[in-house]
Amino acid sequence: MRDIKLILTLGLAKSIYKLIRLTNAGEGTSFIGALILKNYPGFLSAAGRFVKSEKIMVTGTNGKTTTCGIINHILKANKRTVIANSKGANMLTGVVNAFALSISGNMSYDNCVIEADEAYLSKTGEQLPADYLIVTNLFRDQLDRYGELDTTKQKIQAGIDVMPEVQLVLNADDPLAATLKGKAKKPVYFGVRSLEDRSGNKETSAPEEIFNCPCGRVLKYSQKFYAQQGHYYCECGYKRPSPDYEAEVILEKDYSVIKIGNEEYKFPLIGLFNAYNALAAIVLLKIIGIENIKTPLLEYKTEFGRSEVRDIRGHKTLIQLIKNPTGASEVIKSTDLESNLLIIINDNYADGRDVSWLWDADFERLKGAKYSIIVSGTRAEDMAVRLKYTGFSSDKIVVIPNIRNAIDYTLSISENNITILPTYTALLELNKLWKKL
Repeated sequence: MRDIKLILTLGLAKSIYKLIRLTNAGEGTSFIGALILKNYPGFLSAAGRFVKSEKIMVTGTNGKTTTCGIINHILKANKRTVIANSKGANMLTGVVNAFALSISGNMSYDNCVIEADEAYLSKTGEQLPADYLIVTNLFRDQLDRYGELDTTKQKIQAGIDVMPEVQLVLNADDPLAATLKGKAKKPVYFGVRSLEDRSGNKETSAPEEIFNCPCGRVLKYSQKFYAQQGHYYCECGYKRPSPDYEAEVILEKDYSVIKIGNEEYKFPLIGLFNAYNALAAIVLLKIIGIENIKTPLLEYKTEFGRSEVRDIRGHKTLIQLIKNPTGASEVIKSTDLESNLLIIINDNYADGRDVSWLWDADFERLKGAKYSIIVSGTRAEDMAVRLKYTGFSSDKIVVIPNIRNAIDYTLSISENNITILPTYTALLELNKLWKKL
C-alpha cells in the first residue's frame, strides 16, 4: 500500500529546498527536517524502508563527519547507492532532512551512512535502528549540552539500548568508548598498535583526562597516543580490549599510512586524529565485505572544514574545525605557523555556550606564529585574551568580530598561505560566504 502521507511530505520537502537554494536562504540542512517532524513525527521510520542493505551510523565526540565521509565515498566508489547527512547536520532534524531530500519515487538505496549527535542517538536509533554503529571516541566537549564524560557515555549507551541488534564497532584505545555494550552482539574493536610520526610536529602540551579503572584505581599506560587514547591497564588486571583490527600508523607531513596486517592504506589527510577516523572507516568497510578500499581511500576529498584546502583569491587556505580541547590541540599541533592565521570562535547553541575549553586547548603552540593572528566571531575578545596568555605579542593580535570583515582583512594582508580555525557555526557561515569572496 502506498504511503500517501510520505509521498506528499517528500514533494513538499523538495519544493521548499528548491526555494531555499534559489533565495540563498541557507543550506537547508535542518529546517526541512524540523518542518517534517512537526507534521509527520514517524517520517524517519517510514523512510528507512528505502534502505535495502546495511544501515551504518557513526557517533562520538570527534571525527564523525570525516569517518562518515570516508565510508560514504568508498561505498559510492564501489557502485553502491547511499543516503547520507554528509554536511554534518547530525541531530534528528538533520537526519530527517537528508532522507527527505534523497528519496524519490520507488527508488531504493543500498546503504545509509548517518552521522548521529551523541545526545540525539537514542531518538535517531528509535526510528532508524542501525545495523552497525561506530563510536569514534569520547572527549570532553560542550559541557552545557553534554555534561561530563560519564554523562556523554550514558547518552550513547541509551542510544545503543534502543537498537538491540546493532553491531558495535568501538575504539579499543579509548577507555570510555571501549566499555560500551550491545545487547546481542560482541563489539568489534579497532586500535593503534604503534605510531611513527615523521611529520615533524611536536608533542602537544594540552591537559590530559585521568580515567579510573572500574576497580577505582587510576589507569596506567604502556603507550599513550593523545588525550586518553592508548594502551591502558590496571594493577587489578583490567586492560585495553584486544583489537580485532590493529594498525601500525605512520604520519607523514602531507599524508598518513595505515597498516593492518599485510595490507597498507595510504590516506591523504594529516594527523593521528584523522588516522583514527580512517581506521574506523576501513574496519567497518571490511566487516561488511567491501574489497575495493585502497584506491578510493587515496582519492578521498575531505568534507567541508575538516582539513579542507581551498584556493581563495590565489591563497592556499586550510580550514580546520575546532570545537573542544582535545580536537583543537591536535589541529593546532599540525598548524603551519608560517601561514596567516584566522581563528573564529562562536558560542551559538551548536558550538556550546561555554567557551572555557579555550583555556584547556594547547594554544601555547601558536605563540611562535610568524604573522599577526586575526580573531573573529561572537567570542573574538575571549580568544584574544587566551592568545595574550600564551605569550603571543598583544600587538600582533587583531580583533575583528564580523566574520566577513575578518576574512577580507586576512586576505588583504596575506602574502602566504592561510589557515582558518573556526567553530561549528562559524564554519557554516564561512560556507555561505565562499560564493561572495
